[in-house]
Amino acid sequence: MRKLFGGAAVLLGLVAIAGFASGCGHHGHPRDPAQMAAFVNKHVDDLLDDVDATPDQRTKIHAIADRMVAAAQQAHAGHDADRATVLAQWKANQVDRQALHALVDQRIDALRTLAHQAVDAGADAHDVLTPAQREKLATKAERWHR
Repeated sequence: MRKLFGGAAVLLGLVAIAGFASGCGHHGHPRDPAQMAAFVNKHVDDLLDDVDATPDQRTKIHAIADRMVAAAQQAHAGHDADRATVLAQWKANQVDRQALHALVDQRIDALRTLAHQAVDAGADAHDVLTPAQREKLATKAERWHR
């Protein structure tokens, strides 16, 4: 179980990177989706190098990572519009609390969906890797979280 969560933690970390890079941007400058995908793929390659992944494993893991990058981008879609809605509500004479609560619920649902997809991606990656490879990634994830 610890190994499964270690692998899932690694993929969740990649998802977090993908999610923040997909448009939150640095100081309001969103990253190009192609740049973000290249960034994630570089980190995935580094992890796959660490575990001496086979070409077949690399293909499968990259497909999982690409799926997660696309999911993160989809979850982030509409973020600018949501930000504009919140700002408009702030500037209004009276705040529509119900509309803002609905917006929060919508964003939480999108994040929940993304988190569930990340768990599935972690389980898929777990199934691709050998026990020894999973142990290496679990050890790396434990070091990251100390």
